[in-house]
Amino acid sequence: MNHVIDPLTADIENQYRAEFAVGEHSARHLRRILRIYLTGAGLPEVADAAELALTELVANVVRHVPGRGCRVCFLIRPGGVRVEVADTCSLLPVPAAGDALAEGGRGLLLVEAVTDRWGVEPCPVGSGKTVWFECLAKTPPAGREYLSPAPHPAPRP
Repeated sequence: MNHVIDPLTADIENQYRAEFAVGEHSARHLRRILRIYLTGAGLPEVADAAELALTELVANVVRHVPGRGCRVCFLIRPGGVRVEVADTCSLLPVPAAGDALAEGGRGLLLVEAVTDRWGVEPCPVGSGKTVWFECLAKTPPAGREYLSPAPHPAPRP
């Protein structure tokens, strides 16, 4: 059985990184880990949006990546979080522009709607890509600056 034990606030690091072969229930576990990190970093106001966007990215891996392998990275920064989901599939996701009554295909539109920034970057060597998003707090935690609105950093290897 998988479960997560809440760490003490002092145990929260600025990043969480793990590799998974994801399944239908993986998003639930990853959402809980993300919320723990965001709460511990003083960013609970971005948790709902970040959890929803993370769920969509994990669902895309489950549906479209052979073997369902991915690497997930949460980068906690003053004033926000950057979440990266990297996989070995070279096909880049494209937001759907199709039928409004279709049962699927709107995940990336949802990511765009609930996050401050998002994007896709092909892996510079080999195959694969990293899909990322950032959620910014409306007010920075006490004594901290906002996450820079400058261009996003390169995905983590």
